[in-house]
Amino acid sequence: MAIRNSLSGQLLRRTSAVAEARFMSSWFRSIEPAPKDPILGVTEAFLADQSPNKVNVGVGAYRDDNGKPVVLECVREAERRIAGSQFMEYLPIGGSVKMVEESLKLAYGENSEFIKDKRIGAVQALSGTGACRLFAAFQHRFHPNSQIYIPVPTWANHHNIWRDAGVPMKTFRYYHPESRGLDFSGLMEDIKNAPDGSFFLLHACAHNPTGVDPSEEQWREISSLIKVKGHFPFFDMAYQGFASGDPARDAKAIRIFLEDGHLIGLAQSYAKNMGLYGQRVGCLSVLCEDEKQAVAVKSQLQLLARPMYSNPPVHGALIVSTVLGDPELKNLWLKEVKVMADRIIGMRATLRENLEKLGSPLPWQHITNQVSS
Repeated sequence: MAIRNSLSGQLLRRTSAVAEARFMSSWFRSIEPAPKDPILGVTEAFLADQSPNKVNVGVGAYRDDNGKPVVLECVREAERRIAGSQFMEYLPIGGSVKMVEESLKLAYGENSEFIKDKRIGAVQALSGTGACRLFAAFQHRFHPNSQIYIPVPTWANHHNIWRDAGVPMKTFRYYHPESRGLDFSGLMEDIKNAPDGSFFLLHACAHNPTGVDPSEEQWREISSLIKVKGHFPFFDMAYQGFASGDPARDAKAIRIFLEDGHLIGLAQSYAKNMGLYGQRVGCLSVLCEDEKQAVAVKSQLQLLARPMYSNPPVHGALIVSTVLGDPELKNLWLKEVKVMADRIIGMRATLRENLEKLGSPLPWQHITNQVSS
């Protein structure tokens, strides 16, 4: 009897183990490989290619004449100054206070009344992508019935960001393929026809991927209509300084909206304009009605960030705050970012000139009219 019970127990355990193994092996069986990212997939192909003459046309990262990455001298000096820093602890959830302060001055203006009145709720973010993702989650939580209007075309990841945050997306006309310029009439019509109180995603400068930006007068008309409709403008500013060589000029659209009395959201990135691609340092800010509201908004942004990544990284924040917080280093950065912007502008002019010299029957004005992105 004891032998029979022992054998039955062994059989039961073996059967149970087989059933459990079958069940566990089915957990991920239905998962298919994800499609490659259309931009990052190009970089993967580039790295795998053994050709000495290969060119990476995927991620837009600045390179010198030899195709090599560039580290700015202001960044090298900042790293020398922070080398051996005793501070390697967690940053607060909202990130580096100093980095955020300097970012707000860069975007809203050195002497901005909104900064002085403490009307901006802001946190350090994981570059521009993280800032957009955090705002999308904020929009979904506090305006669950809202939607985001995204330009056609836009940076491909914008769609992924708001989709994964659960925010319904609609589009508005932006690029006019025939003229290779702005579809201003279509844009204005779509803003007008959108339900009052919609969210609109706007590229502050160097529209990605077209390089087509509204003129100052067009920005004023866009701002006016968005104000009439009660829409909320959210700016993605990934190229401040890198577009024209002048950070103030590249923030002109934002300043126009501020003058017109909008409350705005803003994503900033230091990937392009400081060459800090891999440091993933950026800032998300929301202009509010008053200081009390700004405190509440910041607290909610931090609450959303906590389960996402808990705390932003410290090294990139130290670089940015060191560069922007020191007059000497900031002046060096302004010179270096202008050199980069001017070089790209010059390359565009040379490309157009050579195409026209070769007798191309096609118009190439758009190459110099568009802004590098």
